[in-house]
Amino acid sequence: MGERVIGILGGMGPLATAELFRRIVEKTPAKRDQDHPRIIIYNNPKIPDRTAFILGSGPDPRPALIESARKLESWGADFIIMPCNTAHFFAETIQRAIGIPLVSMIEETARTVREMGMRKVGLLATDGTIKGLVYHRALLKHGVQIAVPNRKDQELVMRAIYAGVKAGKVEMGRKLLLEVARRLERRSDGIIAGCTEVSVALKSGDLSVPLIDPMDVIAERAVRLALGLEDF
Repeated sequence: MGERVIGILGGMGPLATAELFRRIVEKTPAKRDQDHPRIIIYNNPKIPDRTAFILGSGPDPRPALIESARKLESWGADFIIMPCNTAHFFAETIQRAIGIPLVSMIEETARTVREMGMRKVGLLATDGTIKGLVYHRALLKHGVQIAVPNRKDQELVMRAIYAGVKAGKVEMGRKLLLEVARRLERRSDGIIAGCTEVSVALKSGDLSVPLIDPMDVIAERAVRLALGLEDF
């Protein structure tokens, strides 16, 4: 297995995209520049909002997602990762349109949760991810139950993501997310940071239960794939 080029389909949260890039660099066991894998980042913030479409109130992001994935493929990416949880609602559609693997952050996270031996996890995510059952399907397949915030708390999560982190007000987003997470952790073995904006705002050690960060999970998997240490 030779080295592979990572393609990042980004912009669905420019800050989240920058954060994933940083984590891949940090997780690479490198002694010099040349030890790092090549990464192609397409930061396309013009992709329509995924949650709005899933909830029936916005334009279809699929054409832009497919076009972006095809660009990464044509530029030489060997596989694609997406730092946006909600976009994984469309993962199969994107995969069918390209000839290289789209490595799912959701599937990798579900596997990690199962390996950690958790029976029930709390989910901090967008309305689109929750309504689209993006994590539910993957986790239930592994026999893991899910706890989601109540309606009032879910409104706070959405405010933290959109008016907070996406708007550049990370501290405000963090404060709201911590408030909800502390209520959610009472009925969970761990909490999934199920939105890349949540990954930007919360850190492990913030809670009394483990915080499972899909962005870390996919960064680690991408490094192993890129360095040829693992296969798909």
